[in-house]
Amino acid sequence: MPTEHLLTEEEVALLKKELETAQNPLFFYDGDCDGLTSFLLLYRIHYRGKGIGLTSTARALDEKWVRKVEELQPDKIFILDIPTVTQDFIDQVKRPTFWIDHHPPLERTHVHYFNPRLKHPDAYVPTSRMAWQVSQKKEDLWIATAGCMGDYHLPDFLDDFIAQYPQFLAQKEDLATMIFKRPVGKLIKFFFFIQKGDQGEVRKSVKILTRIQSAEEIFQQSSPQGKFLFKRFEKINQKYSVLLKEAKKAVNKSKLILFNYTEDQWSFTANVANELSGLYPQKTVLIMRKKSGEMKCSLRGKNVVMPLQKALQGIDGYGGGHPDACGAVIKEKDWERFLQQFKEAIGE
Repeated sequence: MPTEHLLTEEEVALLKKELETAQNPLFFYDGDCDGLTSFLLLYRIHYRGKGIGLTSTARALDEKWVRKVEELQPDKIFILDIPTVTQDFIDQVKRPTFWIDHHPPLERTHVHYFNPRLKHPDAYVPTSRMAWQVSQKKEDLWIATAGCMGDYHLPDFLDDFIAQYPQFLAQKEDLATMIFKRPVGKLIKFFFFIQKGDQGEVRKSVKILTRIQSAEEIFQQSSPQGKFLFKRFEKINQKYSVLLKEAKKAVNKSKLILFNYTEDQWSFTANVANELSGLYPQKTVLIMRKKSGEMKCSLRGKNVVMPLQKALQGIDGYGGGHPDACGAVIKEKDWERFLQQFKEAIGE
């Protein structure tokens, strides 16, 4: 990864100073592995403030969240790995706001915006990698590594992780093999899955994570807090394993892996899409979950965002994301038409 794609020394210094002088910071973060680990890395520097994870149902950080800001009365706001922040939100919160992200840039004013794609449109630097530049706490290396690899990025500090945590990863291999076939994959899934299910338990889990001492405390269950997190993760992982087994049955000679499920409580759409794509890299993956009259989709494949945009033409729905990993929400009434257009766009 070119160093010019990372935060500059001046940007790192600014963020360090703003975090150090913040007495009651509020962190908004995306509710995935990259978002949660970014929050943990920055929060665990000074252990001040509060964090709010945005679930997949929240399409943007918009004016609806201003009330929460007024309720918590932060002195500064840090926004992590959230693709869309509206200008109305920025204007109404009336506080110093720092937005660290790596999705397609948006034009915004009155916000300190850190996004490598502003200068390098093709750059791919997870938010957790930038958060690690600010943190650099050796005891949190496991958090930074999981965040980067959870966003399908090979961290440039992986050798340090291997030296410190050989029980998770013994050697460098290709990214898919490490993520889906080695013990480090369980660590990555942990940060995804611990944010699923009952929101009260999610908040309790994240609060514990802000104070947990090490990865071993969780996976060796060496404390009551670690035991709680591990048992909760294992329960969720069992549900995921059943769903993944079903999804693998959809793999055939077609270039498209198409899998549909209707589970109401547990959403594993992105995780199933990631794993199938890692196991079958030559195929295009489309996983969809029906809920409330909509098809919520995760798509994976080489430059899959292009056929997605073609398939969305004339469709009641929306979608986008990274070139090889994106999402979409399609109204059920338009699903068959969308699917036909998508198949045509990939030459299926």
